[in-house]
Amino acid sequence: MPAPTPYLLFDRVAAEALRFYQGVFGGELVLDTFAEFGREDGPEDAIAHGVLSGAVDLFGADVSGDERPIRIEGVMLSLLGSATPDVLEGWFAALSDGGHVLDALQERPWGDVDGTVRDRFGVTWLLGHEGGATHP
Repeated sequence: MPAPTPYLLFDRVAAEALRFYQGVFGGELVLDTFAEFGREDGPEDAIAHGVLSGAVDLFGADVSGDERPIRIEGVMLSLLGSATPDVLEGWFAALSDGGHVLDALQERPWGDVDGTVRDRFGVTWLLGHEGGATHP
């Protein structure tokens, strides 16, 4: 059964945000503009549909009309155990750039490592892995 893929709506920063996530997670990014989709309900260069495919899959677009941009409360996107410890720790550092570390990446009393970061676009991520820390 496939996992849900987040579809994030941005206020005219979808291209910037999805390029940022591609820089963090790698993968293939496809951005289609309103003009390319024949939409006239927003600026021609706004993103009508963006897809990041790879280690982390995300969809994103710019809002139009009465749509509201992303505002997430009480939700974290979890990447627990989704990659090797070194990769997860790299993602955490990259997501922290311009964002805010809510709970530092650290070894927990039960032996696992995790941490929480809110990135520059307001998305909160929980990253971690089993076993001891590989960072100082």
